[in-house]
Amino acid sequence: MDRTPRHLHRRTVDLSSFAALTPLAVVLPFSLISLRLIWIPVNAALNIVGISLSFWVIPIAWTLGACCLFLRVAQTLVLTPVLGARSLTPEEHLVAQPIWEQVSVSAGIDPNRFVLRVIDADELNAFACGGHMVITTTFSLQHLNQRELAGVFAHELSHHLGLHTISLTLIHWYSLPIIALARIGFAVKNVARAATETFVAHSSALTAVGAVIAGVLTAVSWAFLCVLYASDAVGNLVGHRSEFDADQRSVQLGYGSELVAALTRVIAFGGGQRSIGWRQRVRASHPPARTRVARIEAALRHPSGI
Repeated sequence: MDRTPRHLHRRTVDLSSFAALTPLAVVLPFSLISLRLIWIPVNAALNIVGISLSFWVIPIAWTLGACCLFLRVAQTLVLTPVLGARSLTPEEHLVAQPIWEQVSVSAGIDPNRFVLRVIDADELNAFACGGHMVITTTFSLQHLNQRELAGVFAHELSHHLGLHTISLTLIHWYSLPIIALARIGFAVKNVARAATETFVAHSSALTAVGAVIAGVLTAVSWAFLCVLYASDAVGNLVGHRSEFDADQRSVQLGYGSELVAALTRVIAFGGGQRSIGWRQRVRASHPPARTRVARIEAALRHPSGI
């Protein structure tokens, strides 16, 4: 009989879900600016053939695209290749699927609601994405035993149940226009610099104009990239809370000791070290593994305090 508390079977919003939306507040205004700048030449081209496109059509369409990303079929067809993931091989399926089904069923969740994917990487890692994807690495499937892999899957399922993946998916989606504009800016800068050196090198005035244009494009491109860096930094800082919350939910689901075993394996492989200095803390997407283990073990000793 399922002894898991009924509220853990549902997707529920917790404090870390709201905190994880903080980076979106950083990204969203610059995403709109990027879409606006991209719209200008697109609209000019359409005007040549007699078509006028309202700017707000683009952000509305982009938002509808974000909503589609949470459909299971869209995640399977779109997010899988975007993230560089793939379907599991028959051998990997035999390893992962039974464990995933065990964890899901014990949590009162239909395992078919989610899609397992794998990334070819030589590191112990896994993450939840979108609303229905759990992605792990080939290294994890090869080096974690069944008990440890169950702890990892329970943790990632907990991210989904805590709705932690919504903000991450939205942030990545709304970052795409910023990334595109930055790349366009650097490309145009290179073209302007090459054109200046090739065609107007004989004129100091035109050379200066070309240098100014290249400098402005470089500054704008770097400004947009800095927004992404700032968003990542904020996301890492607030994301630590979601990791702790997912750990605690894993304990409540009955997989605390399994998760400790998996984190202990991460430590044994040299991962999850404590960050030294504020730069490392800003760049660290996860809390130190030893800190997580200590908190999980405390929760296992005092389950009434969870």
